[in-house]
Amino acid sequence: MSVWAWLAIAVGAVVLVVVVVNLVRIARHPRVARVTIADPEGGTIMDESGKARSVQAADLVLPEEALNKIWTPMHVERLARTYWRFLTRVTLGLIRVVYTPAERMVVLLTRPFVLLRFQAPEYEMDDEHALVRWRIARGVLVAARGRGGDGYLEIEIQRRPCDHPGMACAHVTVEVANFYPMIATTFSRPVYRLTQSFIHVLVTHAFLRSLARLDLARSRTGKFEGVARPAL
Repeated sequence: MSVWAWLAIAVGAVVLVVVVVNLVRIARHPRVARVTIADPEGGTIMDESGKARSVQAADLVLPEEALNKIWTPMHVERLARTYWRFLTRVTLGLIRVVYTPAERMVVLLTRPFVLLRFQAPEYEMDDEHALVRWRIARGVLVAARGRGGDGYLEIEIQRRPCDHPGMACAHVTVEVANFYPMIATTFSRPVYRLTQSFIHVLVTHAFLRSLARLDLARSRTGKFEGVARPAL
């Protein structure tokens, strides 16, 4: 195998250890929801043009009262912050998120090492559906043709019927779409699959499992703090 392949395996092994350690930590805390990973078939693909799409999903079964309590714009905003908090924790602080009024930057330790730069989040919500979307602007991990806002990262929650009395089901999806990875362009698609794509799927599954605690972080911006009505 090539040097890059061995490097990818080494990076993946380190991330796997970190994720396992964090999952053990998560397991020690009381769980409110039961989480089942439910990725769609063909959830991670790349077309001929080099455009990647990756979708991971989970079903959460939890008390209906608990879901009703957090079905607000404030908690959707907190879920968005929870995702970024988890990313920082699972990488032991190597990856951080910098907030500005117009952008969110994923950095390696600090600026100017910006891996991904997103536009400010967009929110949607009604009685059965909620979504937060960050459009990809640019960054070291984004190929030139993928800069400008067509690509995005989003978290979507859908309320679904539940067969158990007093319980509710929430289907949570994390999707990256219309993304042109720099690694695939600069090196090769196999290197991308073995590194960035592999790590993203691993970390996203760990994030979805962590939602069993419903430990939602307080938002850094507080745009919807105190907003209780579901419609946005």
